[in-house]
Amino acid sequence: MAKVRVHLYVRGKVQGVFFRQSMKDVAAYYGVRGWVRNLPDGRTVEAVLEGDEEAVRKVVEWAHYGPPGARVEKVEVAYEEYRGEFDDFKILPTPKNI
Repeated sequence: MAKVRVHLYVRGKVQGVFFRQSMKDVAAYYGVRGWVRNLPDGRTVEAVLEGDEEAVRKVVEWAHYGPPGARVEKVEVAYEEYRGEFDDFKILPTPKNI
Protein backbone atom coordinates (compact mmCIF):
# COMPACT_ATOMS: atom_id res chain seq x y z
CA MET A 1 0.00 0.00 0.00
CA ALA A 2 1.24 3.50 -0.84
CA LYS A 3 2.50 5.71 1.96
CA VAL A 4 1.32 9.32 1.97
CA ARG A 5 1.82 12.56 3.89
CA VAL A 6 -0.95 15.13 4.26
CA HIS A 7 -0.83 18.61 5.79
CA LEU A 8 -4.23 19.76 7.09
CA TYR A 9 -5.70 23.05 8.25
CA VAL A 10 -9.12 22.60 9.87
CA ARG A 11 -11.09 25.79 10.52
CA GLY A 12 -14.26 26.49 12.49
CA LYS A 13 -15.22 25.71 16.06
CA VAL A 14 -12.38 23.24 16.50
CA GLN A 15 -10.64 24.52 19.63
CA GLY A 16 -11.99 23.74 23.09
CA VAL A 17 -13.98 20.73 21.82
CA PHE A 18 -11.30 17.99 22.27
CA PHE A 19 -10.49 18.06 18.54
CA ARG A 20 -6.77 17.41 19.03
CA GLN A 21 -7.20 14.54 21.50
CA SER A 22 -9.95 13.03 19.35
CA MET A 23 -7.76 13.26 16.24
CA LYS A 24 -4.92 11.58 18.14
CA ASP A 25 -7.29 8.74 19.10
CA VAL A 26 -8.59 8.36 15.52
CA ALA A 27 -5.05 8.44 14.12
CA ALA A 28 -3.93 5.78 16.62
CA TYR A 29 -6.90 3.60 15.65
CA TYR A 30 -5.87 3.72 11.98
CA GLY A 31 -2.11 3.53 12.64
CA VAL A 32 -1.47 7.03 11.32
CA ARG A 33 1.53 8.97 12.62
CA GLY A 34 2.26 12.68 12.83
CA TRP A 35 1.07 15.59 14.94
CA VAL A 36 -1.77 18.03 15.60
CA ARG A 37 -1.81 21.46 17.23
CA ASN A 38 -4.02 24.49 17.76
CA LEU A 39 -3.02 27.67 15.97
CA PRO A 40 -3.01 30.97 17.87
CA ASP A 41 -5.96 32.40 15.88
CA GLY A 42 -8.32 30.44 18.17
CA ARG A 43 -10.22 28.81 15.29
CA THR A 44 -7.75 26.65 13.37
CA VAL A 45 -6.19 23.25 14.01
CA GLU A 46 -3.13 22.22 11.99
CA ALA A 47 -2.04 18.62 11.51
CA VAL A 48 0.47 16.54 9.58
CA LEU A 49 -0.50 12.91 8.95
CA GLU A 50 1.64 10.10 7.56
CA GLY A 51 0.81 6.48 6.89
CA ASP A 52 -0.90 4.10 4.52
CA GLU A 53 -2.96 5.99 1.97
CA GLU A 54 -6.29 4.46 3.02
CA ALA A 55 -5.66 5.05 6.75
CA VAL A 56 -4.68 8.69 6.18
CA ARG A 57 -7.79 9.14 4.02
CA LYS A 58 -9.96 7.88 6.91
CA VAL A 59 -8.45 10.43 9.31
CA VAL A 60 -8.90 13.23 6.75
CA GLU A 61 -12.56 12.20 6.32
CA TRP A 62 -13.01 12.30 10.11
CA ALA A 63 -11.46 15.81 10.21
CA HIS A 64 -14.33 17.11 8.07
CA TYR A 65 -16.73 16.68 11.00
CA GLY A 66 -14.52 16.11 14.08
CA PRO A 67 -15.71 15.19 17.56
CA PRO A 68 -19.11 16.06 19.06
CA GLY A 69 -19.21 19.80 19.71
CA ALA A 70 -17.00 20.73 16.77
CA ARG A 71 -18.32 22.74 13.84
CA VAL A 72 -15.90 22.32 10.96
CA GLU A 73 -16.27 25.07 8.36
CA LYS A 74 -13.31 24.35 6.09
CA VAL A 75 -10.60 21.74 5.66
CA GLU A 76 -7.53 22.49 3.55
CA VAL A 77 -5.66 19.36 2.46
CA ALA A 78 -2.18 19.49 0.91
CA TYR A 79 -0.36 16.33 -0.12
CA GLU A 80 3.38 16.44 0.54
CA GLU A 81 6.26 14.06 -0.07
CA TYR A 82 6.16 11.13 2.37
CA ARG A 83 9.10 11.32 4.79
CA GLY A 84 8.44 8.56 7.35
CA GLU A 85 9.76 10.83 10.10
CA PHE A 86 7.25 10.05 12.87
CA ASP A 87 7.19 7.20 15.40
CA ASP A 88 3.75 8.05 16.80
CA PHE A 89 1.08 10.77 16.84
CA LYS A 90 1.63 13.74 19.12
CA ILE A 91 -0.30 16.78 20.26
CA LEU A 92 2.08 19.73 19.91
CA PRO A 93 1.86 23.04 21.79
CA THR A 94 0.33 26.05 20.12
CA PRO A 95 3.08 28.03 18.38
CA LYS A 96 3.67 31.56 19.65
CA ASN A 97 4.15 33.10 16.20
CA ILE A 98 3.35 31.89 12.72
